[in-house]
Amino acid sequence: MTTNDQDELARLLSEEAWDERYSEHSGAMWSGEPNPALVAEVRGLPPGKALDAGCGEGGDAIWLAQRGWEVTGVDLSSVALDKAAAAAAPRGVQVTWQHLDPVASPLPAATYDLVTSSYVHLPEEQRRALHANLAQAVVPGGTLLLVQHHPSFAHGNDHPLAQYGLLLTPEQLADDLDPEQWEVVVCAVRERAHVHAGDHPVLDSVLRARKRVG
Repeated sequence: MTTNDQDELARLLSEEAWDERYSEHSGAMWSGEPNPALVAEVRGLPPGKALDAGCGEGGDAIWLAQRGWEVTGVDLSSVALDKAAAAAAPRGVQVTWQHLDPVASPLPAATYDLVTSSYVHLPEEQRRALHANLAQAVVPGGTLLLVQHHPSFAHGNDHPLAQYGLLLTPEQLADDLDPEQWEVVVCAVRERAHVHAGDHPVLDSVLRARKRVG
């Protein structure tokens, strides 16, 4: 990747750029519905403390809170968090919204029964830092759920995620975790409808892992 490419990617992933994207939409940018992978993987877990990293407009965090989880949603974009809080209010659920960068801001260690992050696509060094930060925030016996666009998302388009090589298989996500500390429970490719692709199905990489006890 050239220096110009690195600079452009940094701009695309910046707080200012995300604020601009969310501000371009007077209403919600996303559907407001929870990620199907989250629903499938979390439905059977007993509610506890949860962290949604890169929560955006709050669809996943709100769904968790409605099911009895004590949820903290964090995001780089204050505009997204404002929209998330506005979406949560009429539903009568309580979510703690925090404006922070989950790559650069340390998270409290061994605090959450569930840590989830969906569609946070970053260059390798930042991605590994993020996943390490998320992993250490999970209590022993707790769950880490990572969902990303599968590399097939790149087929036939010039989306920046494809252009800069930010799309991963579930096996690549699993490689970010220490097998001595984590038991991989689900490492799979899942199909879902994509709201910005005319509801045509796309593939996601889904990783669910359990933190070993002791």
